[in-house]
Amino acid sequence: MSVAPLKSSQKPNLAEDPFTAGLDRTDIRILRLLQADGRLGNAEIAKRVNTSAATCHRRIQRLFAEGYLSGVRALVDPHKVGRGSLVMVGVVLDRSTPESFATFEAAAQAMPMILDCHLVAGDFDYFLKIRVRDMADFNRLHGEKLIALPGVRQTRTFFVMKEVVDNAPLSL
Repeated sequence: MSVAPLKSSQKPNLAEDPFTAGLDRTDIRILRLLQADGRLGNAEIAKRVNTSAATCHRRIQRLFAEGYLSGVRALVDPHKVGRGSLVMVGVVLDRSTPESFATFEAAAQAMPMILDCHLVAGDFDYFLKIRVRDMADFNRLHGEKLIALPGVRQTRTFFVMKEVVDNAPLSL
């Protein structure tokens, strides 16, 4: 059975979704506004969703408390800070045990150059998203650190040639 993708103009029916059933239209609008611009102040958000500043503040605090919002941060332009090359690395471990996964994950979390680390199904055990200065920088990182991660049997590197969609907001 295949599911037709949503057209860009369509929005999912959040009232039917068990994860968002406790949210009303105002909550959803607040989430959308914060995804689009995390720098918006409470007064501006309140104005845009047509509530008082106090009500808006309580709603935002509830969204954090209930885990709908987990944080707010600025997006740094990687080219401006010398990390313009994006690299995806597929990793295969030598064993598929909970202990080997936990050891690898702890080591990956300790490496600040790894932006994302995902356990995946398929030909690889993990996919890593890494930002580096250039190919030489990656070559150094690969030789000194990546292949030395615990349990790594094989890596396959993919240099990103063009970022088409990156960190897109969730469709709400």
